[in-house]
Amino acid sequence: MGSSSSAETYILVFTLLFSSVSWAASSSVHQNFLQCLTLNSNSSTPITKVLYTPKNSSYETVLDFSIQNLRFTSSCTPKPQIIVTPLHVSHIQAAVICSKKYGLQIRARSGGHDYEGLSYVSEVPFIIVDLLELRSINVDVEDGSAWVEAGATLGEVYYSIANKTAIHGFPAGICPTVGVGGHLSGGGYGTLLRKYGLAADNIIDAYIVDSNGTLLNRESMGEDLFWAIRGGGGASFGIIVSWKIKLVPVPSTVTVFRVTRTLEQDAEKILLKWQQVADKLHEDLFIRVYVQAVNGSQEGERTISSTYESLFLGNTSGLLSLMNESFPELGLAADDCNETSWIESVLYFAGFSGQPLDVLLNRSQTSKNYFKNKSDFLKEPIPETGLQGIWKLFYQVKNATALMIISPYGGRMNEIPETETPFPHRKGSLYSIQYVVAWLEEGKKVSKRHIDWARKLHKYMAPYVSKSPRAAYLNYRDLDLGRNKNGNTSYAQASIWGLKYYKINFNRLVQVKTKVDPSNFFRNEQSIPPLSSWKIIFPFLKKLFFELLLKWCMVYFLQNFGKSMHSFLE
Repeated sequence: MGSSSSAETYILVFTLLFSSVSWAASSSVHQNFLQCLTLNSNSSTPITKVLYTPKNSSYETVLDFSIQNLRFTSSCTPKPQIIVTPLHVSHIQAAVICSKKYGLQIRARSGGHDYEGLSYVSEVPFIIVDLLELRSINVDVEDGSAWVEAGATLGEVYYSIANKTAIHGFPAGICPTVGVGGHLSGGGYGTLLRKYGLAADNIIDAYIVDSNGTLLNRESMGEDLFWAIRGGGGASFGIIVSWKIKLVPVPSTVTVFRVTRTLEQDAEKILLKWQQVADKLHEDLFIRVYVQAVNGSQEGERTISSTYESLFLGNTSGLLSLMNESFPELGLAADDCNETSWIESVLYFAGFSGQPLDVLLNRSQTSKNYFKNKSDFLKEPIPETGLQGIWKLFYQVKNATALMIISPYGGRMNEIPETETPFPHRKGSLYSIQYVVAWLEEGKKVSKRHIDWARKLHKYMAPYVSKSPRAAYLNYRDLDLGRNKNGNTSYAQASIWGLKYYKINFNRLVQVKTKVDPSNFFRNEQSIPPLSSWKIIFPFLKKLFFELLLKWCMVYFLQNFGKSMHSFLE
């Protein structure tokens, strides 16, 4: 059930070992690789102008710029042999062709928000194709669409849309520095989730460079690959170059609010009611919850706060009418509400209220920290006793920020079949949870303590979350779920985490991978595995064997018992 034959595996391991020694000791291999890049790129800007090696003074700056998780900035974190910052698609094609030729892995990075650093870290010799310079955005309001290069951030997308129209938006994430290359290929969601579904549900076309270095669009890649990259993670299949996205209508006036309640203000009772109604509210209303431990009113006292953050596609009057009818327990008042435009709501949720719109063009986060995230999907509300156990765990956190971010489903998400894209968490999911723990203090012991806490909370939640499988969200990458071995992406091993991310869609993703990248060139610790040639032909041989066995039995029966049966019947 491995991803390659034994001979292929031995060759791959030998190649990786040989390339590791070669790249460490042989400048000739390095020069040949650079020459290969030059020969295979066709651009007015030579690819040598966008290459960075450890010898370049700006290498560390380029490498660190898009690293969002400080866990992967230590001196012992593996570094790339070369960073390519392509200005033209031919630079990407050359990087693929030459990496394949010289036994290097590729990590493609658009925004650097992979929670486990897989877009810029590898344990075997590798290069980074950093797409930050490929971020052009062309909005066509008449067509209701936009072409967006994979290196663009969500903030740049929202800014470009708002510059062309005040009545269109796009249903993607809240964090403006997230890159669209990875965000859309993993699903992607935000405050418009219940109205329009995922970002991946609103992709019309795409360009991707495959393992042969060929540039493909939707027509030339075929519907199977186009299906796979809209929620199955593009990094398993190639390098996403650009997306054509569908703009969605938004009203000229929307309403937002942010209301916090503590345990002393009936936070527990309110959250119990939210669980019952959040997925059933009108699809124009999205209310997510942030849960954390905070200081209480008395010195040295701790309590739990739940912050309700909402977007309503309408005015305050309409919002209050819905809330009073379905969720009066929150006690929402007109003074809590703010009528604004959709683009201003983007700033509001990103924490930039009142700032100029061009703050969305800032690709770097205002602050970075160490963090560990995990995820779950729930099909039933957490009971009161379950919530009380969560509070106890939150009280244990020291010198860190710990959160549960709870996002409601329902609405449009209930209408899209779970096989429509690789993202399967649709009808039946009440809400998703993202568990977050973030800290600033350096050190392995500190990191271990906080990561262990996240794992403890995740383990505690097992009785209350989805089962068989316990589902997880790809964009909240979690290597605790399992990982592939270096150079050997096993189907059996990958299915452990693959079924959690994709459920019944995992097998189709494997079939697509087998078709478009049978040599498993594009791989990482949680990439989709191809089936080996034996795995492909085994079902055929099995069927053929039983057909031949049946025919042999029939012939044997007729030869040995046919005459006796004939005499008996006479």
